[in-house]
Amino acid sequence: MFEKLGNAYYFNAELEPANKWYTALFELNQPIAPEYYYRYSQTLKSVGDYTKANAMLEEFNTRSGNDQRAKLYESNKDYLAVIKANSGRFRIENAGINSEYSDYGTAFFDDQLVFASSREKPGITKRVQKWNNQAFTTLYAAKINGDGQLLKPEEFSGTIDSRFNEATPAFTPDGLTMYFTRNNYNDGKKGKDKKDQVLLKLYKATLDNGKWKNVVELPFNSNNYSTAHPALSPDGKTLYFASNMPGTMGESDIFKVVINTDGSYGKPENLGIAINTEGKETFPFVSADNELYFASDGHPGLGGLDIFVSRIMKDNTLGKVANVGAPVNGPTDDFAFMIDAKSRNGFFSSNRDGGLGYDDIYKFTETRKLSCEQLLEGTITDSDTKTPLANAKVIVLDDHMKIIKESYADEQGYYSWDGANCDVVYYVRAQHPQYETKEEKVTIPATSGKTDGSIALDKNIKTAKTGTDLATLFRISIIYFDLDKSNIRPDAALDISKVVEVMKEYPNMKIAIASHTDSRASRAYNMKLSERRAQATLEYMVQSGISRDRLTAKGYGETQLVNGCADGVPCTEAQHQENRRSQFIITSM
Repeated sequence: MFEKLGNAYYFNAELEPANKWYTALFELNQPIAPEYYYRYSQTLKSVGDYTKANAMLEEFNTRSGNDQRAKLYESNKDYLAVIKANSGRFRIENAGINSEYSDYGTAFFDDQLVFASSREKPGITKRVQKWNNQAFTTLYAAKINGDGQLLKPEEFSGTIDSRFNEATPAFTPDGLTMYFTRNNYNDGKKGKDKKDQVLLKLYKATLDNGKWKNVVELPFNSNNYSTAHPALSPDGKTLYFASNMPGTMGESDIFKVVINTDGSYGKPENLGIAINTEGKETFPFVSADNELYFASDGHPGLGGLDIFVSRIMKDNTLGKVANVGAPVNGPTDDFAFMIDAKSRNGFFSSNRDGGLGYDDIYKFTETRKLSCEQLLEGTITDSDTKTPLANAKVIVLDDHMKIIKESYADEQGYYSWDGANCDVVYYVRAQHPQYETKEEKVTIPATSGKTDGSIALDKNIKTAKTGTDLATLFRISIIYFDLDKSNIRPDAALDISKVVEVMKEYPNMKIAIASHTDSRASRAYNMKLSERRAQATLEYMVQSGISRDRLTAKGYGETQLVNGCADGVPCTEAQHQENRRSQFIITSM
C-alpha cells in the first residue's frame, strides 16, 4: 500500500506527498526493491534532506548492480558542490503569462512565444483529465513586444487544437513546418495501446496561407509507446525527441532522427549512456550553439527533474553532461528549457512553490556561460630528428580505453580535436608506418583553452654503425642487478635479449659490454662490482646463443661519470642513476 501511495504521487511529480509515503514504507523495515531507494532519495531532496538523500543513493548504489544512475553518483559524489559552482548564473522571473492551471513548454515563432496550457476557454466547458483533474492542454501564443514583454496569450491555432492534449511545438528555421506532441488521435479516433491507454505521438503540420494544415503523424510513432517533445537542430535536419520506444534504457530516453531532403526520416537513434539513464530523460532542446539541453531525474541533481546541458561536437559526439545549477534547478521538477543563443534570454517550466498554477513558465537571462571549451591538439614527430610525421593516425580514447575519435595528422604532422571535455583524462595513441605505436595520457584542465597532446615516435628500424651504443638506441637506461649482486634479474634479461636478437640478425657484429657504477662506495669496490656485472652480462649473452669471441666485457666502476656526482658531492637519486648504466657498443659490423 505504501509503495502504491508513494508511486501515485511520485509519478505525478508531487514529490513532497510521495516522500511521506516512502518514509512510511522504509519505516516498515521490510525488504524493498533497489529502485525505491532511488525514488526515496529524490523525494528527500524535495524536502531539503540532502544528507539522507545521499545515504539512500549510497544504498541504491550498493544494491542496484549495473545501474547507470548509480555509476553517475559513484563517480560524482561531490555533485552538490559541482552544482553549487554552476549556480548563480541566471536571473529568473515569472513570465507573466501563467494561469492557475498548467502552463509549460515554450517555443519561438516569429514575434510570438508559443506554449501549452490547460487554462479554461471562455464559454467552453472543459474536458477534464482524470489523472490530474485539469483540462486537456491547448497551444497558446503570446506576442513579444519591443521591450521583450509578453502580451496576453491567445489560442495559437484552431486547426491544430483537438479534443486531447497538444503541447511542445518546434518550428523549422523557415517557419513553415511545425512539429508538436499530441495524444494518439487521428481523424476523430483515439488510438490505444495493449493496456487500453491513449499514449503520446509526434505530429507535423505545415503553414498554408496563414493556417496550420496537413496534420500528419510521424512514421516512427506507435500505438504501443510514446513519442513526445520534439526539438530541432539549428539547421533543421535532425529531430530530437523523448520516447519509451524499444531500446529505451529507462522510463524515457532522448532520441534523434535524421530528416532527409525528400521529407522522409531515418531510423531513430538512442543518444546512449552519454545522456540517458534508467530514469527519465525528456524535453530536449538544441540551441544555435549546438548545446543540447534536457530534463532528467537520472543524473545527479537537486530533486525531481533537473535541467542539464551537453555540447554537441562537430563529429556529433556529446560532451560531458553538466547540471545548469540554481536558481533554474531546484528541489521540484524543472524542465522544457530553451534559450536564445545570442541574447542568452530564454524560458523554462517548473512546478516549484510560489507559482500560479500546477506548472508555470519562467523567463530568464543567463549572465555567465557554463560551457568549458577545450581544443586538444598536437604534432606527431620523429623522436630523433624532430621532423613532423605527415598522415600519422591519431586515436583518442577515454579513461576506460574506449575509442572516441580517430583522425589523421596533416602534412605538418598536426592534428586537433574540438570535442574534448573539460576536467577529464584522455589517452592519445599515435601510429605511423615504420614507427612504434605510442600512447600518452593527457589531462584536460577544467577551464577553456587548448591542451597539447604532441607525441614523438621512435622508428621501428633504427640505423646502427661502428661506435653506436645499442643501449642508447633501445633506450636501455640501466641493466638492473640486485643490491651488491651480479646475477641477471628477469627485468634486466628482457633488455639484454634485445641486444642478443640484433646480434643474431647481424652475425658479423661484435659488441663491447661496459658496466658503470655511481660513486657511492669505494673506488676499489665499485671497480670490482662493475667488472663482475659486465662479465655476468657477457655470460648471459653467451648462454643465449652469442659466440664468446664476438663479445668483450669490462667494468669501469665510477671512472666515467656522466655528471658531477663524484665522492662528497650531494646529488639526487635520479642523478646517481644516470651513472649506473650499461653500454653495448658496436666494435665492428
